[in-house]
Formats: sequence, C-alpha cells, structure tokens
Amino acid sequence: MKAYFSKSWNRSIQPRKQRKYRYNAHLHLKQKLLSAHLSAELRKRYGKRSIPVKKNDTVKVLKGGFKGKVGKVNSVSIKKLSAYIDGVESSRRDGTKVFVPVKASNLMIIELNTDDSRRIKNE
Repeated sequence: MKAYFSKSWNRSIQPRKQRKYRYNAHLHLKQKLLSAHLSAELRKRYGKRSIPVKKNDTVKVLKGGFKGKVGKVNSVSIKKLSAYIDGVESSRRDGTKVFVPVKASNLMIIELNTDDSRRIKNE
C-alpha cells in the first residue's frame, strides 16, 4: 500500500483501506462522496435518489445534535467532506458563532439550487 492513491482500495473490505481511499481520493472523486439523499418529492420529480450537496441548497439534518434543523447550505468543503449550514452553529468561549461541519450522509436535500443548468438534466 505504498501508492498515494489507488481506485482498487475502494473494492477492499478492510475499513482501513476504505478510510484511506476517502482520505487520499482526488477532489473530483470526493465531490461524489458529498452526495445527500433527496426528499421524496424531489426524488419523484428528478428520478434520482441522491445528488451532491451544493451552496444554497436547502437541507434538513437527519442525525446528530442538530437533528431536525432546516437551513441553507452556506459552504461546502470538498477537502473535509462536509457542509456548513445556516442555523447549525456553536459558539466559542468569546461568543463568536462558528459553523459546525456536517457530513453529507446525514443530510436530506429539501430544495435544490438550480442556478447551474447542467446540474439537473431531466428538466
């Protein structure tokens, strides 16, 4: 396992190689790992189960301490594989608000940002 990155790691059953794949993956592959489920309404409309999260999507948090919160995606970090959502914040000791990173697998997209015409090809 001396290579920097190999697609064969994804086929492995070993959790350490799965983690290594996610950590060392190229950014165009990490973009796909940032997919979140669509709501039932959007699933019927677009005929897809999941789509990568993008800025200005409206999402609902499904798991964790902020479960049930709904907000717009403020930013997405492809490198860290996480999304930052308005309303999902914690405060520092000095009182400043900080966005809490949320994994895309713990989100459900309620409303899509359709500014990009190539994002959804069905409509």
